[in-house]
Amino acid sequence: VQLQASGGGSVQAGGSLRLSCVASEDSRQMSFMGWHRQAPGKERELVASVDRAGVAYYVDSVKGRFTVSRDNAKNMVYLQMDSLKPEDTGVYFCTAASVQSAYVPPYRARYDWWGQGTLVTVSS
Repeated sequence: VQLQASGGGSVQAGGSLRLSCVASEDSRQMSFMGWHRQAPGKERELVASVDRAGVAYYVDSVKGRFTVSRDNAKNMVYLQMDSLKPEDTGVYFCTAASVQSAYVPPYRARYDWWGQGTLVTVSS
């Protein structure tokens, strides 16, 4: 499975960006699709994830500002990022977990597939 992300860029604080990611195979085989973030000087973290039924998970720092969604018909996952803050700066990776992670919480799933990463820069 290959994941191809797009939509990163530079924006001022308070602005918005939308990330998109397309999977090379049927996304219905992916229990979770989501986005990890590698911020400068910080550990990589799961930012948001959505299961096959559309139930979303968010890390506390982005709740109320980010929206993750997926379209299984198009094998795609999206991340709408609003009210961006400088601390949202980082490389965002599109990720997906196989059905072997279907019965664990998204933050404990093993994300088997990773995209190439797209840079998001938020200036103050």
